[in-house]
Amino acid sequence: VKIWDIPNQLLKRNITTPKKELLGHARRVGLIEWHPTADNILFSSGYDYKIMIWNLDVKDAVLSKPVKILDAHKDVVLSMSFNTDGSLLATACRDRKIRVIDPRAGTVLQEGSYKSHRVNKVLFLGNMKKLFSTGTSWWNNRQIALWDQNDLSVPLLEEDLDGSSGLLFPVYDSDTHMLYVVGKGDGNIRYYEISPEKPYLNYLMEYRSPLPQKGIGMMPKRGLDVAACEIFRFYKLIPTKSLIEPISMIVPRRSESYQEDIYPLTAAAQPALTAQEWLNGINKGPLLVSLRPGSEAVNPLPQFLEPEPLKKATDLSQQQGAGGRVSLEDKQKPRGVEDSRKWLKVEEKLPKNEQMCLSNGFDIFECPPPKTENELLQMYYRQQEEIRRLRELVIQRDVQIKQLELELRNLCTDKGNY
Repeated sequence: VKIWDIPNQLLKRNITTPKKELLGHARRVGLIEWHPTADNILFSSGYDYKIMIWNLDVKDAVLSKPVKILDAHKDVVLSMSFNTDGSLLATACRDRKIRVIDPRAGTVLQEGSYKSHRVNKVLFLGNMKKLFSTGTSWWNNRQIALWDQNDLSVPLLEEDLDGSSGLLFPVYDSDTHMLYVVGKGDGNIRYYEISPEKPYLNYLMEYRSPLPQKGIGMMPKRGLDVAACEIFRFYKLIPTKSLIEPISMIVPRRSESYQEDIYPLTAAAQPALTAQEWLNGINKGPLLVSLRPGSEAVNPLPQFLEPEPLKKATDLSQQQGAGGRVSLEDKQKPRGVEDSRKWLKVEEKLPKNEQMCLSNGFDIFECPPPKTENELLQMYYRQQEEIRRLRELVIQRDVQIKQLELELRNLCTDKGNY
């Protein structure tokens, strides 16, 4: 494992010498994960079936002895995930087992496998006491499963998605309780809302693209465009066209001001504790920071609590390329969650101060004039989207008028017959 130091002013020349080199695995390394709250703690997993914990808070440039070796696996580790404060580690192994491990003690707290679910990726869902996994079924269908982290004997939920062969990468946003499932080798991104009670997993919508992704990256929440109500941004690797395409998840709001309800406090860039403090047994949740423009204060909370499920952030639209937006109203409707999503259907039933618009709500007079080519493109696409929305409204009104005319004609016919 090589650790590279990228300067604050970014790369101005080629860097050929790593800052640190970690020599410990007997076979090639497949996974690395940084600890979520402790500074300079790195986990690495290799094809020697071992997970090694490294403390990089030392002066040595070459490290050959990790501070801890987790030797609980009998096959290759396919996935690693931490809970919010990094006190627990979940792993998915090629032996089809999911394990919850205390990394400092090296003990396996929970271990489970399910005969009809061959796990590939596992993910801690924040502090919800649940795990999410993706894998394949007996019939090689792509599959998702939800688990209670204290009981891995039987999944709480198991669902087949499709018959494609690519891996499914799960990504969880604990701020908005949104779970994204990205398919490798296809252009789909499914997204769900996680709730603490049944049915736990509410399917919302699916982003579709004809260009398949080979990999996916995420922008940290601190880098999002809060003025555009952007709550998540993916970077999609398209090898067939040598492209990295940004895909933004937008909550459409009329107001251009900061929307506090969709931007709770999020994890800051600073560590909550030192490497030695964590190795000594101290647990701390991440330091929290506000995304409000101009706010730089970091809130040191000892325990990171899950916020209430966010109900207003579930109606999303996507932004493609350099700023193009595609409304999700014409995408397929959610399956089986109509009852819990009735608020999406009728805008007029909401109080005025809580209205959730189903469009971009674009008003050219409320926006400052564009200053760059990118802003000009964004404004153009937003205008196109607003025109499309207004056309749909006109079509809906025409249909309603025709229905009313037919009803009136039927009433007149009935009265004449009477």
